[in-house]
Amino acid sequence: MEVGLRILLRKIIFEKQWFYLDNAIGHIYGTTFEVTSGGSLQPKKKVEEAATETKEAGTDNRNIVDDGKSQKLTHDDIKALKDKGIKGQEIVQQLIENSTTFRDKTEFAQDKYIKKKKKKYEAIITIVKPSTRILSTMYYAREPGKINYLRYDTLAQMLTWGNVHAGNKMIVMETCAGLVLGAVMERMGGYGSIINMYPGGGPVRAATNCFGFPDSFFHTLYDFPLSKVDTVLSGTFSSKILPSEPEDSIAVAEDSNGSGDDKQQSMQDADMECSTVLAMESNQLEEQEAVDIPTEGEAFDSNKAKGTVCDKQKKQEERRKKLIESAALLKNKDADGLIIASRFHPAPLLLSLLELVAPSRPFVVYCQYKEPLVECYTKLRERGGVINLKLSETWLRSYQVLPDRSHPKLMMSGGGGYLLTGITVINEAIKTGDNTEQAANEPTSKKRKLEEHL
Repeated sequence: MEVGLRILLRKIIFEKQWFYLDNAIGHIYGTTFEVTSGGSLQPKKKVEEAATETKEAGTDNRNIVDDGKSQKLTHDDIKALKDKGIKGQEIVQQLIENSTTFRDKTEFAQDKYIKKKKKKYEAIITIVKPSTRILSTMYYAREPGKINYLRYDTLAQMLTWGNVHAGNKMIVMETCAGLVLGAVMERMGGYGSIINMYPGGGPVRAATNCFGFPDSFFHTLYDFPLSKVDTVLSGTFSSKILPSEPEDSIAVAEDSNGSGDDKQQSMQDADMECSTVLAMESNQLEEQEAVDIPTEGEAFDSNKAKGTVCDKQKKQEERRKKLIESAALLKNKDADGLIIASRFHPAPLLLSLLELVAPSRPFVVYCQYKEPLVECYTKLRERGGVINLKLSETWLRSYQVLPDRSHPKLMMSGGGGYLLTGITVINEAIKTGDNTEQAANEPTSKKRKLEEHL
């Protein structure tokens, strides 16, 4: 209960505006709120959304000079209005009345001025349901480096070319803060299975957690480290090679004092005690008369440390089971699709992970630069086993669509990355192991044409 209250009472800072989400609980998505004094949210009534009416308007803006003297209200005056609790809509109205050039502006310029001032002084927010479109647009606008500069339209093409739909068995290798993984999970709707390949010690899913998926979605999500892909391909994967101790056991051991041998011995004692809790409790009751009773603080710290180790053992055991299930899914080499969007060089990732994809299935590789994908294209042509290889880049330009003033926006994106797409097929040369001198010296596609003529 205290944790929930702490989350609700936490101050949210967004676009230089701070507020609390307490009053938002219970309202539907899409509700518009107005930030009142003290940072509390109040639902905005539709009657208050009436736009400011302007009757007089000029015909030309050429005679208007922006010298900074057209507005009579100073910064201190606007701050005083805010301190009095005057709403943003009233502040905008006073700015319009105290502007000496507002009446001379054209109707379009007046609308632009009002929209700009409303955005600055009206503290209005709308809570919307998180989606792939919203999160990808937000990440690309604010922190594009975290998602490898993956633009939202490129992400949409990845989902389309990858044929992502419910019931699929997808392999996803990405280092885009979990944005691509979340998009795949949203498209599949909790049906099917997703194997998330990750480098290092564990996956990074900051963006995935922002989707707000239910727990059922994560039941179909499996993690598998890239370092163990070779064991699956060679058929040597075994649960015996998995670590038997928690990965963070060292961090737990560092909390206690003593040498390394003492730490290891304490961990072993804690492991034994977790498995024989009832027996130890009964023995302690019998030995209390002969052994000195520890103080309450020492007993509490000891029980807390033992409980922490027990919880970590359970988590490690669940992780081991999930890893074995992931290996079982990959062992059949019948994945329905492959999506790669990584900051690493895509060539070795693609060549190894393609072995886990079934024939006649699509694959998509994203890279911010063209050269690595050109190398992948060349190696796949020499290797064979793929068709319909296509290297593409999307050109995107936003348009402003308004009455009598629709035009392309002046600011546009310079690039959204490159995509390499294709479809897997059965490679007879690799399947039969034909290693002739001709196959070693010539590409597979050239060798096939020669065999057809013979």
